[in-house]
Amino acid sequence: MPKGRTAIYPGSFDPATNGHLDVIQRASRIFDRVIVAVADNTSKKSLFAIEERVNLLKEITKNIKGVDVESFDCLVIEYARRKKINVLIRGLRMTSDFDYEFQIALTNRRLAQDIETVFLMPSEHVSFVSSGLLKEVASLNGNISTLVPKPVERALKKVFAP
Repeated sequence: MPKGRTAIYPGSFDPATNGHLDVIQRASRIFDRVIVAVADNTSKKSLFAIEERVNLLKEITKNIKGVDVESFDCLVIEYARRKKINVLIRGLRMTSDFDYEFQIALTNRRLAQDIETVFLMPSEHVSFVSSGLLKEVASLNGNISTLVPKPVERALKKVFAP
């Protein structure tokens, strides 16, 4: 993929994990600009408010060149069209993610044939980390220090403090 392109990496990032950070770093080596687009999906019960998720992502990506963090509250393809960007990044952790991500990619393609989806796999040591699993571990006071960036760890400890 040629440099000089911009891509959107959408997700709920509730919260951001080391796996998300790994995908962002990989994407930043492929694209000149990566917009980490935090979904403000009011139908989902989020642990962190949209502003908190955006701020945490800004903090953990501040040293990655070409990365911007924004929020959006529409279909991701509508957001991409508004931004005039035709590449979406999706992370694939395990084979279990493939069916769901493939379904999303095909739906997006049906709705917007001009927008492509690029799948990136995180490093093996973070490929098993999911936001849901990590919230469960954090809620039970488990050690999450190797699963999330420090600012996210602090935020989770604050939420789940006794």
